[in-house]
Amino acid sequence: MIRDDVKAAQIAAMKAGDKDRTAATRAILAKIKDKDIELRTKDSTLDDDIMVTDVLQKMAKQRRESIDMFESGGREELAKGEKMELSVIEEFLPAQLSEADTAALIDGIKAELGAESMKDMGRVMAELKSRHGSEIDMSKASGLVKAALS
Repeated sequence: MIRDDVKAAQIAAMKAGDKDRTAATRAILAKIKDKDIELRTKDSTLDDDIMVTDVLQKMAKQRRESIDMFESGGREELAKGEKMELSVIEEFLPAQLSEADTAALIDGIKAELGAESMKDMGRVMAELKSRHGSEIDMSKASGLVKAALS
């Protein structure tokens, strides 16, 4: 399980005295725990690895946005810290499908659902996320779905 891999990485980083990596793994585990608490209040039967992958994808997206903002603002030292955290987060993310593979999946789902216009985008995105949410960057997939339905 991904959660166990993150815990093991945290312990290894602590033993090695790697403060940056320790802080990044702690941040990951804190977000996972927040999500656990959030899901406790709801009746959710979400698979643990899917939930953890979703948390990691959101964290990675936030780091990418922060890096862009810091670099455009001339704050390279802050961007460097975000890049380090992003690299740790990406270690635990499952391999993402390529753009061509994602487009092929979208075409298959589009044909299966009979989607023809932008009205059907929500249905296509929902089906794509339910089937392949952990393997696809949904923000990139959104653009591909729009292009396929245009």
